[in-house]
Amino acid sequence: MNNKTLLILGYVWPEPNSSAAGGHMLSLIQFFLTLDYDITYASPALQGEHKIDLTQLGVAETSVNLNCSSFDEFVIELNPTMVLFDRFMLEEQFGWRISKHCPDAIKILDTEDLHSLRHARHQAIKLKRPFSLTDLNNDLAKREIAAIFRCDLTLVISDFEINLLQQHFKVPSHILWHCPFMLDMNEHQPSSLSYQNRHHFISIGNFRHEPNWDAVLWLKQQIWPLIRKQLPKAELHIYGAYPPPKATQLHNPKQGFLVKGWAEDAKQVMEQARVCLAPLRFGAGIKGKLAEAMWCGTPTVTTNVGIEGMQMGQPWPGFVTDLEQAQEQAPPQEQNHQDHSHQEQANNFAKQAVELYQNQQTWENFQTLGYDLLTHNFDRKVIQDKLMAKLEQIKTNLNQHRNQNFIGQMLQHHHLKSTQYMSQWIEVKNKLD
Repeated sequence: MNNKTLLILGYVWPEPNSSAAGGHMLSLIQFFLTLDYDITYASPALQGEHKIDLTQLGVAETSVNLNCSSFDEFVIELNPTMVLFDRFMLEEQFGWRISKHCPDAIKILDTEDLHSLRHARHQAIKLKRPFSLTDLNNDLAKREIAAIFRCDLTLVISDFEINLLQQHFKVPSHILWHCPFMLDMNEHQPSSLSYQNRHHFISIGNFRHEPNWDAVLWLKQQIWPLIRKQLPKAELHIYGAYPPPKATQLHNPKQGFLVKGWAEDAKQVMEQARVCLAPLRFGAGIKGKLAEAMWCGTPTVTTNVGIEGMQMGQPWPGFVTDLEQAQEQAPPQEQNHQDHSHQEQANNFAKQAVELYQNQQTWENFQTLGYDLLTHNFDRKVIQDKLMAKLEQIKTNLNQHRNQNFIGQMLQHHHLKSTQYMSQWIEVKNKLD
């Protein structure tokens, strides 16, 4: 019997062709397969139309119910040696059951991105004021950080977020691990399509992800009209999974604003474009669309939110419009200043987009920098070797590792009691209903 059994509890079923989160999860699955783990992927979510068939990889799939003791029977029989929670909400739901029935299983949390950071930035945008570090002290953060403390290791995709967790939330470094995109650089070939053979602009991103929808609106309402005025024959092709009616209604061929929706081959459409636009005003984690653009040799125009966590000391292969980032003590800005600043940012973004589109030398320089950045920061072999060593260290010294995290033990104790009784109450209520 294999003593290396991994249970992945997924917030959603992986859709690597729809989102960066899906692609990252697939990379983690492939990593554990190389370590000879027997893997079961379980989720309470409905299966989306773009879900990958994990059984073709040799991964078992199963659906599980929320707030139901049937999960206890399932996990006792499976008896995993390691459990990977996909996002903190799954640790909240199932973590206490794992600790109760499989106390020796190593618990890993994959954040994908810090939800509390993305939420705080989004709230600041809605309130039309700069983001402040005090915005992070929200209820979502209290839940997310507690889940991080309760796990043996948390995979964090961005070095910016690693620093934020250590400095602002005082999470100990030994339970955090930087795990960015894992790309097989041995398979990478520079694009055969030159500057002259590429045309138009592209923007891509899952429409269910709020930062992407906000970016599309900013493009439509402010940025694209400025670009189109200077490049009247240029087109902007908008791709992304699950476009809602409010997105498809923005489609306007006369304006060169084309909402294409789902792309069967995202790399193909990215490689055909001359410039990728990613005007992200809020968000967290690192951006799959920008990594994909670099892979395809497509230079980008984005924001400081877009490049966050991706540089790691390397020069950025594109233009960056610097959105205002408030310091912790900064006072709220006046409304008229905010409106003026937002318009100025749109003007700068459009100006950079036009310059990159027209300047072949700059375009080729950025393309080369993109290839270099991928090689330095996202080489799968380098990242996986380090992660493998860290997991082996935890496995060898699990009790000592946990004893260095008293706050996690304390939170685990209270979580086990409160969540257990709440879950059992919900289960009884559901049966009575």
